[in-house]
Amino acid sequence: MSIYPDARRPAASRHALAWAAALVSVSLATATSAEVLTLPEALSRAAAYDPTRPASAARVQAAEAGVRQAGVRPNPSVGVDLENFSGTGSQSAFDRSEATVYYQQTLERGGKREARTDVARADVLLARERSAVRALDLLAEVQTAWVGALAAEAAIAVAQERLTVAERLNREVGRRVAAARDPLFAGERSRTAVLQGQIARDQAVEIARQARATLARFWGGGETFDLDVPLLEQTSAAPVPRPVQTPDLALLTAERDAAASRIRLERSRAVQDPTWRVGVRHFGDGNEVALVVGGAIPLGRYDRNVGGVARAQAERTAAEAEIIAATAALDREIANLIARRASSLTEVRRIDAEVLPSAAKALMLVRDGFNRGGGAFTYLEVAESQRAVVETKARRVDLLKSFHLDGVRLDRLTGRHLPLISVAETR
Repeated sequence: MSIYPDARRPAASRHALAWAAALVSVSLATATSAEVLTLPEALSRAAAYDPTRPASAARVQAAEAGVRQAGVRPNPSVGVDLENFSGTGSQSAFDRSEATVYYQQTLERGGKREARTDVARADVLLARERSAVRALDLLAEVQTAWVGALAAEAAIAVAQERLTVAERLNREVGRRVAAARDPLFAGERSRTAVLQGQIARDQAVEIARQARATLARFWGGGETFDLDVPLLEQTSAAPVPRPVQTPDLALLTAERDAAASRIRLERSRAVQDPTWRVGVRHFGDGNEVALVVGGAIPLGRYDRNVGGVARAQAERTAAEAEIIAATAALDREIANLIARRASSLTEVRRIDAEVLPSAAKALMLVRDGFNRGGGAFTYLEVAESQRAVVETKARRVDLLKSFHLDGVRLDRLTGRHLPLISVAETR
């Protein structure tokens, strides 16, 4: 969707065509030909290349292994007790010894195993949400680099226009100096302006190349690609609805759920677990055997895990408070971003409707007066009028860049590119 009303679409098209034409001329001059890189393609490449993805997958696998381990019962134990195998008096004979072989098992009470499993499952969800947030942060960096590269390409057109204007003015001043209508220093000033324009144009080309190289590093590639500069004109001031659950809030919710699971686990640890045993006792005197059964349970007199429960409850309370605070901060940031985008669009519209036409008209009048001679206008006035036009167009590029960078933040907050992460994980 264009940032202009229907009546102003031709103006936007002219700006886009002007940028495209300037970039085509630069491309022809450097004899390069490459594919046009779109934002979805850049994000897909970066998501597939993401070097942190194996680490995130390993963390999820570790959490899933924790679920399997959490459901395991305590191991039983087998033991041997020897009694009366050495003593004094009537107990000195070895044949009076007694040996007991037993099997011992601890019984978990209070839902400990279920509580451990719930905590482990919450850790799995937590690992996945953290992985998604890390991946979204990476995609936001890629999108920021893509916008920066796009704006850098657009800046080439502005720099090229500055150089073209300086060269045209230099030719006009040169004719006037040759005709002794202007002093020699006017010619030197105009030639200086041409040199400065060449430096600015070359610098803009180099900055754009560096921006493409920075973008390509996200997937380990080269900067041999082109960008569709008119995409900088594709803007929308429509309100961005906040989803019910953003990635950051989903992560905080997972942390709260994990804290709630730990409360149940800590409470289950306050319940004492009995241990029972069964065995067979052999009596050396008479070579007889007997069944032995026994058991024990901690009294729970001192350690009732009160501190563990209180800590888990405090962690859940903190997580709930963080969700409330993060939700309010998210609402404020989204509202601020929407307002800033609208402000940028308003200024762009006014530049197109008011500033640029006025600056262009002023430039035309000054140049006409300058070309007629008579001393009505000087070279400096012409140069100043042309500088005003170029700086206004540069300001327009900066506004469009700011608009898209605010859009990058909105995309990050709302998790717009989450589907790309899912696709990358299945590759």
